[in-house]
Amino acid sequence: MNRTVNTVRGTAAAATAAFLAALLTAPAAQAAPGARTLYAAPDGRGTSCTVSRPCTPEGARDRARTEKGRDVRVLLKDGTYRLDAPLRLGPDDSGTTWAAAPGARPVLSGGQDITGWHRNADGTWSAAVPAGVTPRQLFVDGERATRARGEACAASTCDASATGMTGATATGIDHWQRPTDAEAVIRVRWRNYHCRIAGVSGDTMTFVQPCWTNSASGTDRTGPAWDSTAVDSTRYSGVAFFENAPELLDQPGEFVWDSKGRTVTYLPRKGEDMRRARTVTPHTEQLLVVDGAHDVTVSGIGFAYAAYRQPGTDEGYAGMQAGLTLTGATGPVDHAGRYYTKPSAAVTVRGGRRVHVDSSRFSHLGGAGAILEAGTKDSSLTRSSFTDLSSGAVYVGDTEPMPEASLTGERNTVAYNTISRSGVEYTDSVGIWAGYEAGLSVDHNSLDHLPYSAISVGWGWNQPEARKSVLRDNKVTGNRITDVMEVAQQQHDGGAIYTQGAQPGTVLSGNYINRSAYGNTERDGNGIYLDEQSSHITVERNVITRIGYKWVSNWADYGIRNTARGNWTDTAAPALGGTGSVMTDNLTGLDRLPAQALAVAARAGAHGGPVEQLRTDLARTGTATQSSTDGTATAALALDADTNTDTRTLSEAGAWWQADLGAVRHVRQVEIWNDAATTTADFDVVTDDGTVHVSGKALRPTLVNLDSRTRTVRIVTSGTGRVALAQVLIHP
Repeated sequence: MNRTVNTVRGTAAAATAAFLAALLTAPAAQAAPGARTLYAAPDGRGTSCTVSRPCTPEGARDRARTEKGRDVRVLLKDGTYRLDAPLRLGPDDSGTTWAAAPGARPVLSGGQDITGWHRNADGTWSAAVPAGVTPRQLFVDGERATRARGEACAASTCDASATGMTGATATGIDHWQRPTDAEAVIRVRWRNYHCRIAGVSGDTMTFVQPCWTNSASGTDRTGPAWDSTAVDSTRYSGVAFFENAPELLDQPGEFVWDSKGRTVTYLPRKGEDMRRARTVTPHTEQLLVVDGAHDVTVSGIGFAYAAYRQPGTDEGYAGMQAGLTLTGATGPVDHAGRYYTKPSAAVTVRGGRRVHVDSSRFSHLGGAGAILEAGTKDSSLTRSSFTDLSSGAVYVGDTEPMPEASLTGERNTVAYNTISRSGVEYTDSVGIWAGYEAGLSVDHNSLDHLPYSAISVGWGWNQPEARKSVLRDNKVTGNRITDVMEVAQQQHDGGAIYTQGAQPGTVLSGNYINRSAYGNTERDGNGIYLDEQSSHITVERNVITRIGYKWVSNWADYGIRNTARGNWTDTAAPALGGTGSVMTDNLTGLDRLPAQALAVAARAGAHGGPVEQLRTDLARTGTATQSSTDGTATAALALDADTNTDTRTLSEAGAWWQADLGAVRHVRQVEIWNDAATTTADFDVVTDDGTVHVSGKALRPTLVNLDSRTRTVRIVTSGTGRVALAQVLIHP
């Protein structure tokens, strides 16, 4: 097995290395005979596009089109290129290279500066906004501000229905100056909704259409018939927060937009001087569009402050999954997400052939980073960085399971990129999303601090119209994924790597996954999640640690012939579902990663990196007891190295669970994994020389720091209730 796996990995690594080497040499190589080099500059006014008389980017493009039969390089000089419309490249621009001039760091920007700030009596600052500009995001000296927001409103107060919501009186919204500028932000499982208030009548709020209808059930367009994640479903638990009202502007770093007065008001952070600060709002929606071109290279260019306007319209943001939304007041009946809408992105490639975006920088975006769609083939996005994006970083492919050949995405590559803090605003979005793709390589990317899933490949939810698709031969290899499905963002039912659909020949290998939904309050957040008809997928030689739920999940019987082999993980998981699915040669329940696993994890990601070693667990050799036992939920199940099995006492006064280490040991920390179905809350951790009280619910996990010499560790309820635990680890 090892010989076969290493051969596959070696071949993939060699192919990727050769591909990247070609990209490295191409832009910097000496121009071939007959080649032409043109120059652009932010203040370009020339028509010759020489180094001394550069053009605008559009002027350089138009000049390049006159150079028939020659390879043309357009070099962008240093500075910020402020765009009122995207730079568009089409079939006539095939064969061109767009790159940073030597030593330059050019940036295409869709930003609009906000100037003329004046101080108000309450310490806020206000400025007029130019006509046609709507500040949905604001960046002060490069740091993102937050739209003024309030507290959560529980479903018992903000009760949502298909027509609106109660709670205007209790929240005070019925007395707000401009409630129709405010939005409700709602999270239901894996979905995120942003709808603006349309009106307030007594205690009832209504919302703009079609946003609210598309966020509710009954459209026959919002996913499978079993889907229960709409705003009017039983899974709705309330409003995460209302935002963009002056009454909510109370924290430094917050701002509010007044659509009537056309002003933006901001409460500065400590040290910010609004008379000198550079304040920018995204305005231009796309920065580069490559449509129907082939053999185009884009290298070393930055993309910043691109807007995403849809959420600010009556369409709003009716999130369906992974940053795609339901739009339009009507549409065809569909349960497979075939007609969902992608977010706007800074760079969009449509129907491209051999289009390569390399060594580029995507930052401070109101929407997504880059999209490769509409039958783009043999194209790549490599060695680029994505930081501080409102939506996802990369979208590859489309939502039609059986497109015609010209619209099928094939042999595309997303490799050696770093993605950090995407999905800042639209928290259901993912780092890298791929729809119905064939031969896709997602290789050696580093992804961290994301609100939901990191990498998502496949679509369709096992719906009849999606059961046969072009999905096949995709590779998700060598990626480094850390701190994803962040608990504070309240998005659920995802994984660090997430798949859907039958994908013959697809391999998920050599990935390092650490901390997915770590610290959750429920069983949620997987390492590798083979969801909804995921079939014919091999999961091998991955290192998966500190996961909120299962290290690998294949729960559906209609997900068949999946194989998980040779992986390393610190917990166990139930057997894979579906005919022909197998788990073999996996090392589970580890409390130390062996050298081979450490080597795999260290190589993962765009640049490799450190590995968070597991910590020795003294409880593994201990003996567990408890005050009583509910059914088969015995005390020993908290020591079985499996966070999916549970102990449970009866409900009683002073219920307890205890581990006896067999000898006095020096204990630094106790790691308590709650049984999320039966919450353990308000309890004491008792050792031989002291007690530590924990208020509120235990998490998955709750970490209790100690400095104790003890033989026993006991968990005791403070009052009457149960002690129910999935795992307890005791670290020296």
